[in-house]
Amino acid sequence: MTPLTHPITQKWPAQHPDRLQLYSLNTPNGVKASIMLEETGLPYETHLVSFETNDQFSSAFLSLNPNNKIPAIIDPNGPGGQPLALFESGAILLYLAEKSGQFLPQDAARRYETIQWLMFQMGGIGPMFGQLGFFNKFAGKDYEDKRPRDRYAAEARRLLAVLNQRLEGRTWIMGDDYTIADIAIFPWVRNLIGYYEAGDLVGIANFPHVTRALATFVERPAVVRGLEIPSQP
Repeated sequence: MTPLTHPITQKWPAQHPDRLQLYSLNTPNGVKASIMLEETGLPYETHLVSFETNDQFSSAFLSLNPNNKIPAIIDPNGPGGQPLALFESGAILLYLAEKSGQFLPQDAARRYETIQWLMFQMGGIGPMFGQLGFFNKFAGKDYEDKRPRDRYAAEARRLLAVLNQRLEGRTWIMGDDYTIADIAIFPWVRNLIGYYEAGDLVGIANFPHVTRALATFVERPAVVRGLEIPSQP
């Protein structure tokens, strides 16, 4: 199966079928993939999956990701030269790191330590920050009972404390080496204090190593570009 014959191309035709195809939206999970692609320099083509029109629930998108979440990719030149369809942002980061030979240490111990911090984001920071965003900014803010919001705020503070401790004396999660762990984590921290407007709620000023690393992250040219990909009309 190639990008030209995959069912998803009926809705999002590939103009450059020889390139990696990215189906995404610039959410914290979505920009993990676009930032990684910008950082690696791998050639790719972008397709906007609009939540406003429920594109993620379309039969075309579900043919690529039955879990209806972005991002998802098709690599026409996958392992063994065969096309590979892939979803889940963490899996995509690992795949692109291995494909490009970048942002994932070759040393086995450091490699697994990096994956450990990637899982820290996937299992902790992403779900908890997302729930806090719901209860602080979206429909949950209208709940009179603030215990759900406060529960997620407390857990977000705990996770930020873990991250802050890790970053003390380190430029990045893995020290001097910028890795997929940073690409996974910092879009969520940025979203927490920006889009979710929860900086004061979690006391972000109490985590200076986190804010310092975040400031360095968002200044990277590939990050600047990736945060706006895919562009929206």
